[in-house]
Amino acid sequence: MRIDEWSRAKASGFNPTQLAILDLLAGRGGGLGVREIAAHIGVSQPTATDSINALERKDCVAKQTDAADKRVVRVAVTAAGLAGLKHAHQEESFTEQAIAALGGGAREDLLLTLIKMIRHLQETGAIPVQRMCVSCRHFAPFAHADAARPHHCKFVDAAFGQRELRIDCHDHVEADPSSRAATWDAFQTG
Repeated sequence: MRIDEWSRAKASGFNPTQLAILDLLAGRGGGLGVREIAAHIGVSQPTATDSINALERKDCVAKQTDAADKRVVRVAVTAAGLAGLKHAHQEESFTEQAIAALGGGAREDLLLTLIKMIRHLQETGAIPVQRMCVSCRHFAPFAHADAARPHHCKFVDAAFGQRELRIDCHDHVEADPSSRAATWDAFQTG
């Protein structure tokens, strides 16, 4: 995965941290603060600031003063940043190729294992809450009797199956902690 990050970054004219920032900001219309960005991608605030400044010089992000707190700067991706991100993700990565080589059942098992690992890491405070279905207020696990499409997304008002679970959804809205816990329990016992 690290090789994929460097290959994509190099091909698109970014470094891996800059690419991670663009990936994070995509789909977040209001942008994020520098502290939030640093926490989400797992770097120090000075490292995040340096990468944000480089992206701003490339016109890939724009800084805005937070309306509620003038001391806070929010960073949002620009059209040029989205274009650069699209360019970076044009070709299938080595990781995507390896996953595609797995059978359908193995892919689903891997996805469920990743979801469990990510949830454990976020619940122990090792990482911030990720934009996964299981932490989203729009997610209703096992809401339908159809075994192939048991889950429901309230955002798009559609049923979907285990293989369509997302670990990074741009439409994610974080559920409050008690709702997240109840959703997880329902997902686990489903």
